[in-house]
Amino acid sequence: MNTPVPDPPAADPSPSQSDATGEQGLEETYVPGEADTGTEGLARMADADPESESGPAAASSKAKASARKSKASELGDFKLLKKLGEGGMGEVYLARQQGLDRNVALKVLSKQLGKKEAFVERFFREARAMARLDHPNVLKVYAVETDKGRHYVAIELVDGQSMQDWIDQLGHLSVPDSVLVTILCAEALRHAHEAELVHRDIKPDNVLVTKRGQVKVADFGLAKAADEDVSMTQSGTGMGTPLYMAPEQARDAKTVDLRADIYALGCSLYHFLTGELPFQGNTALELVMAKEKGIFTSARKLNNQIPDRLDLLVDRMIAKDPNHRYSDCSELLNDLNSLGLAGETLSFIEGAEPAASGSASSTRATPATSPTRTNKPASSLPAVSLPLPSSAEDAAAQRATAADDDKWFVQHTNAKGRTAVSQMSTSRVRQAIEGKLLDLKARAKQKQSDSFMPLAQFAEFEPLIKKRIAQSRSGGSSGLKNIYQKLDKQHQRQKKWRALNFLFRSAMGWVWLTVFLAIVVAVSLGAWSVWGDTLGPKLQELFNWK
Repeated sequence: MNTPVPDPPAADPSPSQSDATGEQGLEETYVPGEADTGTEGLARMADADPESESGPAAASSKAKASARKSKASELGDFKLLKKLGEGGMGEVYLARQQGLDRNVALKVLSKQLGKKEAFVERFFREARAMARLDHPNVLKVYAVETDKGRHYVAIELVDGQSMQDWIDQLGHLSVPDSVLVTILCAEALRHAHEAELVHRDIKPDNVLVTKRGQVKVADFGLAKAADEDVSMTQSGTGMGTPLYMAPEQARDAKTVDLRADIYALGCSLYHFLTGELPFQGNTALELVMAKEKGIFTSARKLNNQIPDRLDLLVDRMIAKDPNHRYSDCSELLNDLNSLGLAGETLSFIEGAEPAASGSASSTRATPATSPTRTNKPASSLPAVSLPLPSSAEDAAAQRATAADDDKWFVQHTNAKGRTAVSQMSTSRVRQAIEGKLLDLKARAKQKQSDSFMPLAQFAEFEPLIKKRIAQSRSGGSSGLKNIYQKLDKQHQRQKKWRALNFLFRSAMGWVWLTVFLAIVVAVSLGAWSVWGDTLGPKLQELFNWK
């Protein structure tokens, strides 16, 4: 779900309907659900002042309606002001955090997804991971909570627009602006990767720019929670995320690493520089096949202002094979900064300020080695509150998200088919389960003195194991994976056809050779029968036959 960037908040709209009408729509409007359109309800949100009523009765009715409106228009400490947009995960609202007196963007998980326990657990886990990120180029997360049965996350509100909006307006960016934005995004990604968080949805829509020219990368973690619903079964090139997605992520989004983010950032840089996408297709299948071939038009051919070194850097970022890309963002930043092409500010932002300290301005002297990771004290982290456990299942779900750094001894079958024991953190075990690197028979324990037990016996891993079992019973996945499966079947059919064609041609070759030899023998015998009496003595004389 993309993070919309609103226009400056306008005054509350005037009422257009009576109190009675407003009262009927409050629950639908201010506790967002499937029927919420975000337009009609905004008018009902204004304070009602009907001219048709007066006196004590009207005042009493107005007070009751106001109380109901105030209660329904709030989620926890956040007062909903305006609907900004919606996506596959739910709705986004402009809200006021009353305790700290500041505006925020409030992402509310849809009711349908809110009913899926595993998804809600992951929603909270990824939001908590986002809250640990503290960087000037990363959108801040203020809280993740549950109220009135709705799950939501409060994030920093940006007074600007996305890079996709700027590309739509400008066509493409200048080289200095393109490199500067990419450096700032790479700084944000490096910080996230050091926290063991892969974005997996880098694209211009998720790169926001404030009115002061500061760049913010949005939707860390939440994009990761939504990847199961990404599909490329539709036609057309307006498919969003898949246009920037690495080929290996399209095959299996669960097992990608930080190089998938570098690929997506490279596609975004290509788009900034040229106004075009490196890989295109009229259908999803054409797009997938283009990425699998890894062939694209050089950015320099589309924009001759691009230096050769920058062109080669883009080529390396979007290499088909992850091993041919940059290994991490530190290596990428070293090359970007060594070009000396980045501007001090964004030229398309009037009155833009230089990059914030700790972002692009400090990376121009980035050492070759990756910076030492430091752990911030808990008091410096944004406040995050989890819903109170209302049942044993809720308590187990919260315990499952509580200790990502706990160590486990995991007994599993390795790639050689042998039983092995590996020491992993909780987050690593979860990743291995999701990525199907651990089989369903794997066992674990926390202390060496303990006995190994099935992973499903631990609250930390039970939801993922159940999900794996359900997937294995249902027969697998859909969307992008289906496309790759179709391509693989098509490739196998082509291989079989080529093999049969080769055998047919070989057999026909032998047949024609046999026919040719038979003709030669027949002609020779015929000639001998006709001229044998004449040729015989001459051949005997020629070869001294007796």
